Amino acid sequence: MKLLAFDTSTTACTAALGLDDTVIERHEVREREHTQILVPMLRELMAEGGIDYPDLDAVVLGNGPGSFIGMRIAASLAQGIAFAADLPVVPVSSLAALAAQAFAGSGARHAAVAQDARMGQVYFGLYRRGTDDLPEPLTDERLQAQSRVPELAELGAGDTVAPGGGWQRYPELAAANEGFVSFDPVCLYPRAADLLRLGASASRRGASISPDAVAPTYLRLEVAVPPALRSP
Repeated sequence: MKLLAFDTSTTACTAALGLDDTVIERHEVREREHTQILVPMLRELMAEGGIDYPDLDAVVLGNGPGSFIGMRIAASLAQGIAFAADLPVVPVSSLAALAAQAFAGSGARHAAVAQDARMGQVYFGLYRRGTDDLPEPLTDERLQAQSRVPELAELGAGDTVAPGGGWQRYPELAAANEGFVSFDPVCLYPRAADLLRLGASASRRGASISPDAVAPTYLRLEVAVPPALRSP
């Protein structure tokens, strides 16, 4: 399977080309520069892989939740490539990609992912280790305040890893859940290589969509929806 994956939902700009068992990846943490570096990244990957966009089976999109502008950058580019090359898009949770990364580097059975959502909140997702060590959601992804996460207490201590920059950004959140998670200082941002694994699995399950159906995961609707369109 030939897949191109990328994610710009955080300060990291990450892209990877999967050619069956071969993975070529680019990953840079450069805030507010995604529009300048993503397209050159993709060109480098395609050139190194020796293929053109129509040779791909699908585009794997890191679909958030995350930065509103960042998600729009990736979604627009995924749509453009998919329309031009007549390809499907496979949307993948950016939080799940972080959970997959954490599972690959630990023996934990669960992953509690927290990414900075601004306004004193994080984007939160809780996952268990599933088939092929890929994450399976235990809860809906949500906005979480800097407080105790009740599901973590239910899981108990000792088998939950906590990746994502939100834990470092908000020490009160970390303190409120101390003892229930082990913090991961390495897995801070999603990587496209993990998006490829999730995208391949989703594609085999028939989760591909047409490019015109792409809809980034906005958990904070007041940011995504123009004021004139909001419900009173």
